[in-house]
Amino acid sequence: MKYLFLFFSIFTFAQQTKSVDFKTVLGEININPVDRSVSGNVNYNFEVTQPIDTIKIDAQNMTFSDLKVNGNEIIYINTNKQLQLVFPFQKGKNTLTFSYITKPKQALYFVNTESKDDLEIWTQGQGRYTSNWFPSFDDVNEKVVFNLDITFDKNYEVISNGVLKNKLINVDSFVWQYRMQNPMSSYLLMLAIGKYEEKTLKSKSKIPLEYYIENKDMSRFEPTYRYSKQIFDFLEKEIGVKYPWEIYKQAPVRDFLYAGMENTTATLFSTRYVVDSIGFEDRRYTNVNAHELAHHWFGNLITAESSTHHWLQEGFATYYALLAEKEIYGEDYFYSKLYETAQQLKYASRTDTIPVLNAKASSLTFYEKGAWTLFVLHDALGDKAFKKVIKSYLKKYAFQTVSTEDFFDEIKKVSDYDLKAFSKIWLESFAFNTQQANELLGRNKAIQVRFEVDKVSKKPLIEKEAFLSKVLQSDVYYTVKKAIVSQLRNEKYDAKKELLILALNTGNLQVRQEVASSLPKIPEDFRTQYETLLDDKSYQTQEIALFYLWNNFPSHRAEYLDKSKKWIGFNDYNLKTLWLSLALSTPNYTTEPEVLINELISYSSPEYEATTRQNALEKLIDFGLINDLVLTNLVNATTHHMWQFSKFGRDSIRLLLKNSEMRSSFERIFPNLSSNEQFQLNRLLKE
Repeated sequence: MKYLFLFFSIFTFAQQTKSVDFKTVLGEININPVDRSVSGNVNYNFEVTQPIDTIKIDAQNMTFSDLKVNGNEIIYINTNKQLQLVFPFQKGKNTLTFSYITKPKQALYFVNTESKDDLEIWTQGQGRYTSNWFPSFDDVNEKVVFNLDITFDKNYEVISNGVLKNKLINVDSFVWQYRMQNPMSSYLLMLAIGKYEEKTLKSKSKIPLEYYIENKDMSRFEPTYRYSKQIFDFLEKEIGVKYPWEIYKQAPVRDFLYAGMENTTATLFSTRYVVDSIGFEDRRYTNVNAHELAHHWFGNLITAESSTHHWLQEGFATYYALLAEKEIYGEDYFYSKLYETAQQLKYASRTDTIPVLNAKASSLTFYEKGAWTLFVLHDALGDKAFKKVIKSYLKKYAFQTVSTEDFFDEIKKVSDYDLKAFSKIWLESFAFNTQQANELLGRNKAIQVRFEVDKVSKKPLIEKEAFLSKVLQSDVYYTVKKAIVSQLRNEKYDAKKELLILALNTGNLQVRQEVASSLPKIPEDFRTQYETLLDDKSYQTQEIALFYLWNNFPSHRAEYLDKSKKWIGFNDYNLKTLWLSLALSTPNYTTEPEVLINELISYSSPEYEATTRQNALEKLIDFGLINDLVLTNLVNATTHHMWQFSKFGRDSIRLLLKNSEMRSSFERIFPNLSSNEQFQLNRLLKE
């Protein structure tokens, strides 16, 4: 029944967009972090193009007051999902005003509300619906010029879409007045509030580029935003259409639901990409950075009219991000990434039978197969014709919604390429065309060598050793050498030792990391070579190497722990939490175990981000360092807005409940939990 209702809702909204055009909105909003509420006054301007008796605005669990159309009160219905205006509307321009208040269940998130000095608030509209915190439109086909006046504590920075036209001073707060010039879909409306510092650059085309970072992370500014301006300038040139908005901002937010989100003029991204120069080697923001910026053309300027055509956003953003990375990291990088996704798509197609042109397609299909589709098309049309198509497509449908047929119509103007056959293979079939993909990949010399390495994968090592040795000592791209180390995983150590030494001697961080992860059992005669991995400028490599060395050589544990005592790692404390758990599990290493236990437990508390908390909780559980506070923090994880972290919490509790003593411990802490925590734990206790 819910599917019928969903279809009906979409149908009625589609009908509404033919009769009503919402033009602009001004929202004057206040955010209260204490009770996690949003309230405000809203002023919509809309035009009725043909008579209609009911107009609907999506509004989840909101309370309304002072509602007027053109200054007059009218009948309205609040369904708790929609605000419905009941009136015999005739053709003409209208103004709608009202006040509202709500406590959003999703789409607007409060982080660390217990702290007055370290609060963060941010929104996520795509897939979550902006209508949870601002009365708007879940239908992407309704595009509006959004303007917001946001009142908040003057000690914080407030970021929203568009240009900051004014910042009005109140006694203890500011009013940030953000204005847009052009319309966008509601899912792209955003807010971010935090303790930020900001640096501004200008693109070659004179667009202001504002880069935000938390005050405490200023030392990580350069590696976090490395290549950002270069990416912007490249995409403007490559796409051939000037950046369609007045300004571009980026800001990291804590406990973000995804890698990044392309809110119009203001991309938000996960703090996992806030890195120093060492962290940059394993967690660079470059790809996400380019992907979200590309969406400002493909998704924000033109928007897929329905989920069936979602590849017009995600496939395009993925492909143009790869082109930007090609500009930065080179052709071998570009082809290696395409090779990796081709392998993923080939294996996925064995079980995934949903093609690109289907609303239920997987993210892998929409993103990666969508990108492959464009790569094939780009090659078939030629660079000049492809760019001409993209330029005309973007200009013709600017600030509108589009379908795949709209895109194809622009191709037909410049080429007689068989789009029907192309669509059947790349968009309508779930199979991945490996033969055509390999032909295109084979133009790159590094991939040619990769194919040769793949061909010998099942041969006995003695037959291929000389070839693999030659490749490891060549100047071929590092991903090929990584593939060789991976291929050696199941070989006997004595037979592959010399090849592993050659891999270490490449000096490439990623190849050496592959060696680190491929040897959970380290032979004594390889110990000294393996120990060199502890000095690699890679937090990920250091984490792997420290654990494997500690596990394999008990007599050297104190030595390894002394060396790594001051390590912190990424901003999720991956090395610090590992060190604490290993130190506590090493007999006689510390004379103050309680101090270390308390520090490790502190990282599992709500004061820290979900990734840090999960790192700590995993170590505490794995090493059996469990007390009531650990269990309380674990139960709290089940209430977190990040589904990955809450799932980890639930799954961990389920495993612990198999032990009768642990069950008793959970029952003991139950009365001291919050009502939400009690609800989650009670469900698990009853399973």
